[in-house]
Amino acid sequence: MRYVRRVNPAPHSGSGRLVLLTTSHRVAPGLLSWPAWQVLREADRVLCADPAHPLLPYLGEAGIEVEDAEPQARELVGYCLDGERTAVVITSAEGESALTEGLARMAGSGRERMPDLELLPGSYDLPGARLLDLVQVMDRIRLECPWSGTRTNEELAKYGLEEAYELVEAIEEGDREALREELGDVLLQVVFHARIAQDDPEEPFSVDDVAGGIVDKLIHRHPHIFGEEAAATPEEVRAHWMRTKAVEKGRTSITEGIPLAQPALALSAKLAFRARTAGLEVPLPHGEGIGYELLALAVRAEAEGVDPETALRAAARAYRDAIRAAEDATDTADN
Repeated sequence: MRYVRRVNPAPHSGSGRLVLLTTSHRVAPGLLSWPAWQVLREADRVLCADPAHPLLPYLGEAGIEVEDAEPQARELVGYCLDGERTAVVITSAEGESALTEGLARMAGSGRERMPDLELLPGSYDLPGARLLDLVQVMDRIRLECPWSGTRTNEELAKYGLEEAYELVEAIEEGDREALREELGDVLLQVVFHARIAQDDPEEPFSVDDVAGGIVDKLIHRHPHIFGEEAAATPEEVRAHWMRTKAVEKGRTSITEGIPLAQPALALSAKLAFRARTAGLEVPLPHGEGIGYELLALAVRAEAEGVDPETALRAAARAYRDAIRAAEDATDTADN
């Protein structure tokens, strides 16, 4: 299958072939599609205006001669038409605007003989390839921005918390556009923190170390996918996860690893979940005050499969709407 977009804009196209070969900086140089290698080997002439193009060394190894020349539309058209020849232009990262504009003018006039014009992608981005762009942009910002270049992980901690809450809000409100944006903001926090850590003089690590660590963790904690364990239900998967995590962390209590700084309802529900999944019958502590009543409600919610934080936020939003309705009614009465 040829992944080629062929353009024949002139009603009286002639013979010959002019190919614009595009590549992606997100794909390792030399990893070209078979149609790309084929047209490069068959071409009568290969040109590239960028002498530092990362593809050139690999073409040299393959025995393909590349001219270091600025491609000109009329000259290339004449070359291709003369003897039904094929010319390939390897485009730079910025593209070849002068060439494409010149070809468009010639073809659009309707008076010029034109060869077959083709736009051939030499490589295709893999899923997740745009993450490379984020890493590169963040690296430049860290180096050149007076504010970003001096931030610390400690200074950014509050922003990570804010972005996480905004993400939760987008999910709960069912706003897909906001969800996409907030996921990006959370991802930025991850990349930003990793880039700051890269500059640490004593214990540096990079975003690749972060990604590599979570990949290893996911593989290790999913033995039913990457190993020989079996898990047919979500409950069995969760049990695998908790057992593996306990061994990894060397924990002696199911309460270890639960951050005490999280919202109180979430903390209470998490403790109840750990106790329930461990099969422990733990009586609730008795005491005076609303705190113990809230604890009992949080434990009850967890047992019923309800996230108390989510439930309370939903109720709070309803309360907010009621407040606004009361304000509107007051304003109407005053007028």
